Amino acid sequence: MNSPHMNRRSLLQGLAASTVVLPYWVSGRALGLEEAAPASERVVTGHIGVGGQGSGLLRGFLSNPGAQPVAVADAYRDRREAMAAAIQGKAYADFRELLARDDIDAVVIATPDHWHVPIALMAAKAGKHAYVEKPLGLTIEQDLVCRNVFQQKKLVFQYGTQQRSSAHCRFGCELVRSGKIGELKRIEVIAPDGGAGGVTEPADPPPNLDYEMWIGPAPMKPYTPSRCVTPGTYWIYDYAIGFLAGWGAHPLDIMVWGCDADLAGPMTFQGTGEIPKEGLYDTVIHWDVNVRMANGVEMTFKPGSDSTKFIGTEGWIDVRRSGISAEPKSLLDVKLGPDDVHLTVSPRHDINFTDSIKAGKEAIAPVAEAARSDIISQMCDIAIRLGREVTWDPKKEEIVNDAEASAMTRRPMREPWRLEV
Repeated sequence: MNSPHMNRRSLLQGLAASTVVLPYWVSGRALGLEEAAPASERVVTGHIGVGGQGSGLLRGFLSNPGAQPVAVADAYRDRREAMAAAIQGKAYADFRELLARDDIDAVVIATPDHWHVPIALMAAKAGKHAYVEKPLGLTIEQDLVCRNVFQQKKLVFQYGTQQRSSAHCRFGCELVRSGKIGELKRIEVIAPDGGAGGVTEPADPPPNLDYEMWIGPAPMKPYTPSRCVTPGTYWIYDYAIGFLAGWGAHPLDIMVWGCDADLAGPMTFQGTGEIPKEGLYDTVIHWDVNVRMANGVEMTFKPGSDSTKFIGTEGWIDVRRSGISAEPKSLLDVKLGPDDVHLTVSPRHDINFTDSIKAGKEAIAPVAEAARSDIISQMCDIAIRLGREVTWDPKKEEIVNDAEASAMTRRPMREPWRLEV
């Protein structure tokens, strides 16, 4: 894991000058320029997608003493050139050239959603470990292929559900898994809603955007000013399934971290929602989903803030990124013993990723659990769009007795792109 020497203090200052927005999990201390490991001991990273989230992740990796960012790729010329200059690395218009570099150990993928799995699979084919922003796949098929490939190749995968690196989220899930709320009966999941709108009038793409590359495996459509920027990247069905997954990934990930109710047997999804009839945005909004699980646990998923509430026979625990609450309140004073469940402790999400690569062990947010939570989002979307109950069998990993719903677990990809397996 060798790389050229860099002055990390000056590079971080350069990124700050580039008006990079920091994600919530990067603390002030994290940016305090911890002493870097020798170059030979650092994980060399390439960063694919360096917009708002991607540039924040890049700054986090630059402050990670075990990482060495050396290259960036982005369909926007100004983004890639600014970030490459800030880290004194190389900019690529085509991410495949970055993946071809033998000196890069791992990639950080923070592209629009429809690119997450295709790029991750190409990275795996190139022998790279991958940190992949949420949500995972555009379809259930993509989720399962991505999981299988990373597991078969024994490559480290880190899902961008950074709440797993928060101590209070870990503690809440440990309490549930340790049986401190008694028998689990109900789970209430809340995530922010999507929205309608978006300019539909065609326009010329900006000269600094490689629109063909940005579209990639998605259907080619005329460029509009709302298509390639947020929130359009999250709320257009060609590229995403909206905040059912784009934000739902966070509280649903806490759900699967805190229990295995989704693995007990077939889960039946029934729900309602709206798909905007006007404007560019056409992903599900205002959803209301109920899920019946095989072990008698019920789950609801609705728009709102961002929380996962576990309700048991002896109390409840509500885990949010901002904190944790419980009833009885004494649950928050519980001291877990040696016979209780203790989940992985992570100092910071990107540090856990690079530490896991160096140790040859699974990261705190592995691909198998990323697939579990994303499949729940996908099943919610399918049930709402079909307007009827749909059942998923987690053991067979297929939809039960519904050909139309099963067909929605896959989407064609525009040539020449395909899922690398």
